[in-house]
Amino acid sequence: MKSISLARTTAFLLLLGSLKCVAAGGASTITIRDVKGDANAQPHYVANRAPLAPSPFVKLPIGSITPKGWLRHQLDLEKNGMTGRLKEISPWLKFETNAWANKEGQGERGWEEMPYWLKGYGDLGYVLKDEVIIAEARQWIEAVMSSQREDGWFGPRDLLTGLKGKPDLWPHMVMLNILQSYYEFGGDERVLPLMTRYFKWENQLPATAFGEGYWPKIRAGDNIESAYWLYNRTGEPWLLELARKIHENMARWDQDVINWHNVNIAQGFRAPTVYWMQARTPALLQAAERNYQKVMDFYGQFPGGGFAGDENCRPGYTDPRQGFETCGIIEFMHSFEMLTKISGNPVWSDRCEEIAFNSLPAALTPDWKGLHYLTCANQVQLDRTNKSPAIENEGAMFSYSPFQVYRCCQHNVSHGWPYYAEELWLATHDRGLCASLYAASEVTAKVADGSTVRIAEETDYPFSDTVRFRISTSKPIQFPLYLRIPRWCQKASVKINGKSVSLKAEPLSYAVINQTWKDGDTVALQLPMQISVRRWPKNQNAASVDYGPLTFSLKIGEKWTRYGGTDAWPELEVFPTTPWNYGLEFETQNPQRSFKLARKTGPLAPNPFTPETTPIVLSTRGRRIPAWEIDRFGMAGKLQPSPVKSSEPLDNLTLIPMGAARLRITSFPVVSQAKDAREWANR
Repeated sequence: MKSISLARTTAFLLLLGSLKCVAAGGASTITIRDVKGDANAQPHYVANRAPLAPSPFVKLPIGSITPKGWLRHQLDLEKNGMTGRLKEISPWLKFETNAWANKEGQGERGWEEMPYWLKGYGDLGYVLKDEVIIAEARQWIEAVMSSQREDGWFGPRDLLTGLKGKPDLWPHMVMLNILQSYYEFGGDERVLPLMTRYFKWENQLPATAFGEGYWPKIRAGDNIESAYWLYNRTGEPWLLELARKIHENMARWDQDVINWHNVNIAQGFRAPTVYWMQARTPALLQAAERNYQKVMDFYGQFPGGGFAGDENCRPGYTDPRQGFETCGIIEFMHSFEMLTKISGNPVWSDRCEEIAFNSLPAALTPDWKGLHYLTCANQVQLDRTNKSPAIENEGAMFSYSPFQVYRCCQHNVSHGWPYYAEELWLATHDRGLCASLYAASEVTAKVADGSTVRIAEETDYPFSDTVRFRISTSKPIQFPLYLRIPRWCQKASVKINGKSVSLKAEPLSYAVINQTWKDGDTVALQLPMQISVRRWPKNQNAASVDYGPLTFSLKIGEKWTRYGGTDAWPELEVFPTTPWNYGLEFETQNPQRSFKLARKTGPLAPNPFTPETTPIVLSTRGRRIPAWEIDRFGMAGKLQPSPVKSSEPLDNLTLIPMGAARLRITSFPVVSQAKDAREWANR
């Protein structure tokens, strides 16, 4: 975990003032600062309405951003793979019999699965501007909207009595997100009165209703977020009273981490900071960071951005061979994206990148036709055998399948990359634009006096350290352009129209270029990446290797074997064909010198997240640890305390980006270490 202390976060949020650096020729000003909302701001897009805390950043209308490059290819794979074709294999997506598609709310399978899928499926269509997907998503949404009763309830009637005669509010929280995206993309005016009637129905419930059930009370922060979304568009003051009622009666994440189910954590830890927008209590603003740090301090002591969740975090199960549910990966990303906009703190975007680049790609097959329930930092055999109790749940937790027991992840994985694409660019409170998550893309948005600008972003990031922007505008226009400086970057630099700018940008900040932009202006941002080694004292003092935002894993030979499914939808196991039980040996004084980077020439592959297509590899040396073996569960044995003694010969090793490694050792034992560069080189 690339952590930031609670004290550091608090100081960051309270920082006042700015540091200004003038560009060559005095044409531009670069300001390094945190980002705060402004109560007097008048952004062009829907932001928080008083008395909610003013928004530092604002989401752009869906469709404003066109993803390109590797991200676009991931979305295309998703379209042609599990998400786009899930109705071929999922019994929860039969429109004719599904209770969500029935005007009377009658039918079968009317819980979370269809909304989980539609939440990402619709946004996939909106982001890709795919008319076929949009039309099918609209068919489901029209059916859902037509089911609303006079009292405001809509959807499956069974949910009205789903909790021992009381309403189960959880699946509707997902459906509300679907309606929000549908409105943001197409502006269907029926959405606002439908949501208003539903929230009026909720508001007449007794306060205790928001503490009922297992899932609803833990995830009710999502309900609050949707109430705020509607309030910002209608101004109905009773929505804030409803939000207060929900907060006071739901599971209280503001007091502590109150549940250890991995998806509940990934989704619920943010809830108090969402409510902070209304209450304005500093402790609520800090609570998401506090919750995050507690979870990661206990269970996140290895690389990749996730934590040892299996199904639930369990004391004593903290080794990097423990898994993180695919649903957890997706919900963590969404939480980080939300918290970026609420807090203005760039650390959340950094955390989003870390898990998106290093954990999400390997959770699925490269063709997006199968996933596994759990992804681990150390995972050397992806077989179908039961691994309980080493893994909490019984069943095939590691093999790739489009079927099996993955009905939550099978459907919920859908919104990971579409939501990420929608958050690449954000509107700022001062009528500018922020490049929040770097990826090749094009954004069209209103700035300054309402003029429309288009910015083309060209980059192979995270496989390249250079991001280029080209501005297109019909007239000269002044507006601020925010560029996030990642926490790992020590010497960021900027060129405007080919001329260097004096920039003293510290890691974990925003560089703000506020100038009058002309058509054809260019900005080149360089984020130099360096090899670094992290040690994990709380997890056997293991080591992991980073290059910029990418973490690296041992390259292990893969043997893919089909064990079930169909030709179109195979179930697959992956077995190692080369040794994996290596410890690293490196120089202690300057460990980065023990690694060499090699980069492929030519254009970036459409899908760079495979061992064959990744453009970057590291070479280093290590020794096998004979006692470190695959155990009786088919899992990598637990880490031994480093340094580990080994008399095996020193071997040359190849490391590849973690996201490209379905089989991986990422948290390495350290074998006997060289004292200095000369000793290491002579071994």
